[in-house]
Amino acid sequence: MSLNRYEQAVFDYWQREPDECRHWQNKVIEAARSGAGQPGETARKLERELWDYFLERSQHVNRLSELQPGGPVRVSLLNLAEHVVRLWSSVPKLKKPTAGPPL
Repeated sequence: MSLNRYEQAVFDYWQREPDECRHWQNKVIEAARSGAGQPGETARKLERELWDYFLERSQHVNRLSELQPGGPVRVSLLNLAEHVVRLWSSVPKLKKPTAGPPL
């Protein structure tokens, strides 16, 4: 999946800030649980939250504020939302136990 420079900057920021990353991992897991198997809807909901987060963090993180020198212009973060939903909410499916040897 290809991330735009805003999405990549947020993702890179999470790699440098483990507490922020854990917060978003928990948020994604909870959103996926409450989304009842609708990853597209979960991603769209998270995308709106990610935009609010981007605006808030860009006031404090130089790398993020540098992306919008003229002030905030709405940019889609949907690819990032879809990426983290796939990355953090996937639970490995358990294999069905195989039948034992015939008696």
